[in-house]
Amino acid sequence: MGIDAIVSPTQPPFDPAATPPSTGAAASQQRRAVFLDRDGVINRVFVRDGKPYAPMALEEFSIYEDAPEAIARLKQAGYLTIVVTNQPDVARGKVRGEVIESLHARMHELLPLDDCLVCPHDDGECQCRKPLPGMLLEASERHGIDLHRSVMVGDRWRDVDAGRNAGCQTVFIDRGYSEQLPEHPPHHVCSSLGEAVAWILSEHRA
Repeated sequence: MGIDAIVSPTQPPFDPAATPPSTGAAASQQRRAVFLDRDGVINRVFVRDGKPYAPMALEEFSIYEDAPEAIARLKQAGYLTIVVTNQPDVARGKVRGEVIESLHARMHELLPLDDCLVCPHDDGECQCRKPLPGMLLEASERHGIDLHRSVMVGDRWRDVDAGRNAGCQTVFIDRGYSEQLPEHPPHHVCSSLGEAVAWILSEHRA
């Protein structure tokens, strides 16, 4: 599958106010997920002038030490673990789609992930680029996920706002970047994926 086919760019925006939380038997049949941004959450980024930049080659791809155990704990607790990542450098011609696919192949080798959705577009080209919720909605359709019982974890404002736009709870990993904060306040703020997972498991025991 080519990278442009991973997420449909024509999916309509989601209005969480128009979709109440599932209840009763319907809710019990749906699954919980933790949606994870990639860069700055799972793997290290290169910070220049206060702004994070994604790895551009396989040899630059380095997983945070706490990521394998943190994601394994989510799996043990019954969560689906799904990466949802903006990769606009594909659209900008800075990196080939094949390179992104090789990074994600390595990521799947190292981590117990259920799925990975990619938006390779730039602003204004699609409905999947965060803060729009298209990738979360696509994952929900694929895997039967109850978004209202799920959590979005990210290190940038786009991640938090995408989670809120999809009706999820949100965790903001503050890496100290010099950029705008989320429009919607996150439900929790921390400094690492391990801390994020500890909060999720303490707040969502049922």
